[in-house]
Amino acid sequence: MTHDQHGHSVTTVQLNHTIVYATDRRRSAEFIAGILGLEVGAPFGPFLPIDLGNGVTLDYFERRDEPVQPQHYAFLVPEGRFAEMIARLEAAGVAYYADPHHSEPGRTNDLFGGHGAYFDDPDGHNMEIMTRPYARP
Repeated sequence: MTHDQHGHSVTTVQLNHTIVYATDRRRSAEFIAGILGLEVGAPFGPFLPIDLGNGVTLDYFERRDEPVQPQHYAFLVPEGRFAEMIARLEAAGVAYYADPHHSEPGRTNDLFGGHGAYFDDPDGHNMEIMTRPYARP
């Protein structure tokens, strides 16, 4: 039987971690941790982890030998913390957008009755913060 980090039985498929490529793992990890109000963990081999609090870590890995291919990462965040995340983006001088194509600068969206915004991290990953998950058919 498989168990999670707390010793509980795992009965469903769960995302445990994902690797995020970065040209500077410390810079990129500190950037997103700062925006989300999280901490960067201790290095784990070549990885610099950020624990998202739901059993999932983003493991930042430095890639210097080839360009980083931008990916999309979406974070479900508490409604009460959304405005402070937007304020952190503004304080850092990072543009945010209401849409994934970055055509509506300085705006947020209200998809599914919540709030959302998109922004780039230092390596061009398209980050999304949202307070309601997408309503799927």
